[in-house]
Amino acid sequence: MTEPSTQQPRRSPPPPTDTHSGDRSTVQNLDSTAQLLTRVTAQLATQLSLVSRNGTRRPMHRTRPSDTPRLPAAPRPSPAEAAPPTLLVVAHGSRDPQALRTVLALLDRVRDLRPGLDVRLGHIELNQPLLPDTLDGLRGADAVLVPLLLGRGHHVKYDLPAAAAAAPSVRTRIAAPLGPHPLLVEALYGRLVEAGWDPADEGGRRAAVVLAAAGSRDPDSAQDTRRTARMLAERLGGVPVVPAYASAATPTVPAALRALAARGRHRTFVASYFTAPGRFASAAASAAPRTAAVPLGAHPAMARLLLHRYDQALSATAPSEMVSLLASA
Repeated sequence: MTEPSTQQPRRSPPPPTDTHSGDRSTVQNLDSTAQLLTRVTAQLATQLSLVSRNGTRRPMHRTRPSDTPRLPAAPRPSPAEAAPPTLLVVAHGSRDPQALRTVLALLDRVRDLRPGLDVRLGHIELNQPLLPDTLDGLRGADAVLVPLLLGRGHHVKYDLPAAAAAAPSVRTRIAAPLGPHPLLVEALYGRLVEAGWDPADEGGRRAAVVLAAAGSRDPDSAQDTRRTARMLAERLGGVPVVPAYASAATPTVPAALRALAARGRHRTFVASYFTAPGRFASAAASAAPRTAAVPLGAHPAMARLLLHRYDQALSATAPSEMVSLLASA
């Protein structure tokens, strides 16, 4: 009889575990997910390419499913959105310290009326900045030269065009002088009222006004002053307005006052036809029998007139139109 064996039977070892099979399954799942996302993204891009930026659907013939969507180009500024040309106010200049302060106050009024407009100053003589220096600081820019002068004369006809020609790096236009113009008449009337002019004097037999101007040898300048005198007379209800001059032309202010007194016009006022204080304005005021009107200066109508001449020059695109502006204002 055989004794039973005490040795336990051997068991087969468990099959080896494939540690990489789970990794392969995970990778396959990730690959599937990535491919799905790729397809979804491509389809979404195709659909978006069919929609314009304002939300409307583009015509089908402009797009293909295989087209790659492009980023929209940055919008270009339209000409209307471009910066306007600089308004370069050209003043004569004076040794009177009040002159520069007055002109700067006028330019501040212009800036208040047209925010964002580049407004600069240049003088023909006697004050800084001089016109050539201001033009030199505008290299490569556009500018409209608006003379702070009341009529046609040597400065408008010759000095300003010469200065513009000497600055070829600046694209310039030259506006017409300020006068004659109804806005100048409104400024003159306002200054007369400030000096004591009573509307009751309008039409009176004793009242009269002397329009004191700088004077010029240019006949066009005298013509412009006479035209302004007629316009002011109409504004005053027919009161006589006599042009007179501080230099280069006749009559002088004292002579005009004497002539009016000889005609029985003893209630006379002196209207200062100057843009700013200075030697000529002071001489005219000293001849007045009563308080003379102050120069036009920073009167609101002056600021509006500067902008009007600026806009007028911009609208005159042809050289012949610019010549017409300078000739007839």
